[in-house]
Amino acid sequence: MARQRTPDGPPPPPAVQKLRIQYARRGRLRHSSTRDFGRALERALRRAGVPMAYSAGFHPHPKISYANGAPTGAASEAEYFEISVTEQVDPEAVGRALDAALPDGLDIVSVVDAQPGALADRLQASRWRLEFPGTDPAELEAAVQGFLAQEHIEVSRMFKRGMKSYDARGPVESAWTEVDESGCAILTMVVRHTTPAVRPDDVLSAITAATSFAPTRSPKATRLAQGIWSSETESVADPLATD
Repeated sequence: MARQRTPDGPPPPPAVQKLRIQYARRGRLRHSSTRDFGRALERALRRAGVPMAYSAGFHPHPKISYANGAPTGAASEAEYFEISVTEQVDPEAVGRALDAALPDGLDIVSVVDAQPGALADRLQASRWRLEFPGTDPAELEAAVQGFLAQEHIEVSRMFKRGMKSYDARGPVESAWTEVDESGCAILTMVVRHTTPAVRPDDVLSAITAATSFAPTRSPKATRLAQGIWSSETESVADPLATD
């Protein structure tokens, strides 16, 4: 029987603290992927001198957990990840150091000590804002009302295992339109998190399928919030508030 190989040297120091971190993805950095952010974050953690905990084994990696990242191309004010560290640290100091070390457009919003329970379980819904420059606000309003009048609208998207069809209407809890100070038509909507995830472009595809709406160009999508969904208040609550 072959002997089982074990890594040389002592095991890595144990994690003594877990931090939950909210960050924003703004400007041109909205086009960065989760993988791009991961690489930038690991560099920033080293520059900031954060005492990261590492996994054991032949290929140790920093203990970072990502949660429900926005699709590439969408801006976001509410992205989340967790890190584990080997020394007790001040969350606010870590936030300041990381924010200084990350590229402009990847901005730390808050850092808190993690309490028991999975962060992913608290990310139940998102509030999105879609900007439609050059679109008649009345036309957008009519299209949204036509969409909301439907009970089920199926859309399709290519996944790793092939094309999949799913309902893009059911997860939309609410949607409304307005006009900003520049005259741009705005769609705001609350979408529950499902599997597969219904993204803003899925909702737009469903709107165009249900109505004659055809925007002249793709809207700019921004996730304003994600967190705990309350059916009583129809709101998305801060997932870090209980931490």
